[in-house]
Amino acid sequence: MTRLFGTDGIRGAANVDLRPSLAFALGRATAYRVVGAGGSLVVGQDTRRSGDMFVAAITAGATSMGVDVHGVGVVPTPALSHLACEGEFAAGIMVSASHNPAEDNGLKVLDPCGLKLDDDLEDELEALVLRADELPGVAPAAIGRAVNATALLDRYVAHRTSLAQAVAAPGLHVVLDTANGAACCVAPAILRATGARVTVIHDAPDGDNINLRCGATQPESLMEAVLAHGADVGFALDGDADRCVAVDAAGRLVDGDQVLGILALERLARGALDHLSLVVSVLSNGGLQQAVEAAGGRLVRTPVGDKHIFAAMQVSGAGLGGEKSGHVIVREHAMSGDGILTAIELLRVMTTAGVGLGELAVSIPLLPQQQRAIRVRHRDQWEADDILQQAIAEASARLAPHGRILVRPSGTEPVLRVMVEGTDAADVAAIADAIAALAGQRLH
Repeated sequence: MTRLFGTDGIRGAANVDLRPSLAFALGRATAYRVVGAGGSLVVGQDTRRSGDMFVAAITAGATSMGVDVHGVGVVPTPALSHLACEGEFAAGIMVSASHNPAEDNGLKVLDPCGLKLDDDLEDELEALVLRADELPGVAPAAIGRAVNATALLDRYVAHRTSLAQAVAAPGLHVVLDTANGAACCVAPAILRATGARVTVIHDAPDGDNINLRCGATQPESLMEAVLAHGADVGFALDGDADRCVAVDAAGRLVDGDQVLGILALERLARGALDHLSLVVSVLSNGGLQQAVEAAGGRLVRTPVGDKHIFAAMQVSGAGLGGEKSGHVIVREHAMSGDGILTAIELLRVMTTAGVGLGELAVSIPLLPQQQRAIRVRHRDQWEADDILQQAIAEASARLAPHGRILVRPSGTEPVLRVMVEGTDAADVAAIADAIAALAGQRLH
């Protein structure tokens, strides 16, 4: 049976794959295993039409187990994480499918520290979800209450605003794309606290337009807006605001690895990069590694997923980590990725250095990199095919010493993902195409 929890909680098409009955069961299971009768759970959502439905189902499930549910309404995922770790709540549940289209939704359970649950606890919750009706409820007098806790969002806003106020950016013009998502109501005011002039786009959510031709995964309209307004920089958040992509004054998208590099090099220069380490996933560009190492730092690589990034940060003592997709964790200020915080940090570096984002990005030259996604039936058997393995080995030798090939099966689709990196762009593209074609033949 397919695992219920993926790399970022439970996701699916709302009311089709992901139904309110599952949210009800998760509310009961979380209340039983993580919170306990008499405890409190905090629940938030993004701007999707289906959000209210799922919050209602979670609330019904958890209150039936004697747990009070504090609904904070529409909030960024990092805001819910911030509230969950303040000590009042035994857990949090965020209703969001992040950068996915509006018809999808998701359920993400957070622990008392505002972090994603470890795999073992998720497995326990999954088993409980499947038999949620068998869990012992509470007597009528002990049923939990649904609490309107929307005012709690002010705590998150106050914290991030205090960080923004430490950035003196009165001369900068920023374009902000809030993806018609959860950051609409908070991000503009927070970024304006830096002193910058902020022009906001895609900030009119209607339940169906979240991430629609906007946001971190579709930044084309942001690129156009930066040029149209003559702005200094642009930031695009995703639907739940845990990731951020940046655009320079020339309307060019700045690679997520360059964003990480900009933040890491600035910290290295002032002796503030904890353990001289930056944590990234295996997908991050070798050019980032070369730039960080040349400045006296080191790169720690993990499997894909911000859960793995944070775990490695805990073990290594690193204070900065993230993924090229726009998830950045600044451990000094937050325990999870926060797109608003990433924007604040970039504005801080820009104002301190007195140069634009494009000029900062030049200090992290990236190696040519190509990725391919091949739809195959036997994606998990790629290591068992001798012919494919030989081709990968020969191509790897051809790319050495400054190139690499990464092959990994998708955890959610019948897809094998191939990443090829090297010093020659044409060679990298040819190798990526050849390996993709061979994998398609051998693993069909």
